[in-house]
Amino acid sequence: MSTKSVSGAPANTQGTDAAKIDERGRRQQKVGRVTSDKMQKTIVVAVESLKRDRIYKRTYKYTTKFKAHDEENSARIGDLVRIEETRPLSKDKRWRLVEILQRAVQVRPVEEVVQDLAPNLSGEER
Repeated sequence: MSTKSVSGAPANTQGTDAAKIDERGRRQQKVGRVTSDKMQKTIVVAVESLKRDRIYKRTYKYTTKFKAHDEENSARIGDLVRIEETRPLSKDKRWRLVEILQRAVQVRPVEEVVQDLAPNLSGEER
């Protein structure tokens, strides 16, 4: 006796086809910090992970860098972002920016702040 149906396909695979499509359609996502935004429409994201040594059972932190596509150039250095895997966009780019989770604090130089607050205060007066 065969387990095939009249059409030639296995008879008991009705529920597993939907599971395979769901599993295949799910894309991996990672959360990391932007380390570079110097390129056009591209950011470099550093993702930290924990790994356990096989022999000594010591846990250590390691960092992997991914290049991600940022269409609007909205991410800045230090931002916490979520990236998602996608089709290859260039030689190194296989990820895209999904959202910016937390903005980094942008620090302005002291000279700019003093110039904005009191433009007539400069070191040349005496």
